[in-house]
Formats: sequence, structure tokens, C-alpha cells
Amino acid sequence: MLLLALDTATPAVTVALHDGEAVIASSSQVDARRHGELLLPAVDRVLADAGLKLDAVTGLVVGIGPGPYTGLRVGLMTADTFGLALGVPVHGVCTLDGLAYAADLDGPFVVATDARRKEVYWARYADSRTRVTDPAVDRPADIADEVAGLPAVGAGALLYPGTFPSAHEPQHVSAAALASLAAERLAAGVELPAPRPLYLRRPDAQVPKNYKVVTPK
Repeated sequence: MLLLALDTATPAVTVALHDGEAVIASSSQVDARRHGELLLPAVDRVLADAGLKLDAVTGLVVGIGPGPYTGLRVGLMTADTFGLALGVPVHGVCTLDGLAYAADLDGPFVVATDARRKEVYWARYADSRTRVTDPAVDRPADIADEVAGLPAVGAGALLYPGTFPSAHEPQHVSAAALASLAAERLAAGVELPAPRPLYLRRPDAQVPKNYKVVTPK
């Protein structure tokens, strides 16, 4: 097994290789505006660090969000393209699950990432491997009662200490965590989600409703 994992659902552009036993190479850069520019060079760098070529990859793992439309689709389209070109399966993993796995907490906690518009993408977890609510997008104040008293991880939690007073690192997901979680679940025979995006809301960019009418002179 050689899994190539990547995620662009948060400001982190993150890539990793996992050989079925451990992560053998990884790269993460935080730049919310340059997902498209940074992702492919990161893939090249990780493969070079491992001394491998792309055709050695036997499966893709991609973070499916939730995340902003523009960034999230970069990783998903790249994973789909690699999977099609190589003829290998593409597995989806919820980005929040990757953060939870990296947090490695034993008891109940919350993962929250920055959804912009003064909102967070979030979910509750029983432990680092078990999500107990579907991913959602809400204003922090609106979920204060649901997350009260729970530790939290993620950039969204760190942004809103009034709702998440016990917030911890990591801020962003790592492909290393995604790959490790996916490898663990695949080895256990768990079917992973399809690589389809969890947007949870409409994109910021909208088609204009009223076009200017131009009449011939």
C-alpha cells in the first residue's frame, strides 16, 4: 500500500505519503490564497523526499471538508485527476476527522475550523476516532450551549474563545493525520466516503441576478 494524501479544505496546503505502516514523507504550508499554486509542488516535494515516483501510488486520500468552495475543490479535483490517470481508488476523509485524529484526545471534545463570515465548521467527538455529530456550519454563539465545557481543537476554536474557552492545537489539518486515519480504517475493512465535497453552504461568488441591458444604437 502506498497512499498519497492531500487536503486543501483549510488554509493549510498539506500532502503526505503513507506506506500502510507509517507516514514516510509529508509537507504542510499555510497560505489560504495559494492552494492552486502550492499543491502540485508539494506533491513533487513529498515524492522526492520519499525517493518515489507518482506511479508507485496505489491509492489517494483527500480531505472532503467541510471547507470554503475555492480552496476545497483544488484538492478534490487534483485527487480525482491523479486517481483517473493512475487507475487507483480515491478515498474521502472528513477534514474535521483528520484534525480530531491528530488531536489524540481521549474524552469528548469539539473540532472547529474557520468558516469565515463569523462562522465555524464544527462537529463533536467521543474520542479522536469517533465523531458523534454530522459536520455543520454555525455562528459560535449559536452553538455555545452544545459545546459548553468541552475541550476544542482547530483554528475556529482558537478564534472564538468566548464559545471555546478550552481551545488547543492543532489549528489546521495535516495530510499525515488524514493518511494515518485512512490507512487504519482501510486495514480494518471500513469503507471510506466518496471523494465528494462537504461545502455545507453556497459559495461566496454568485452569478449576477440582473445583467445590464445593452441595446443597439
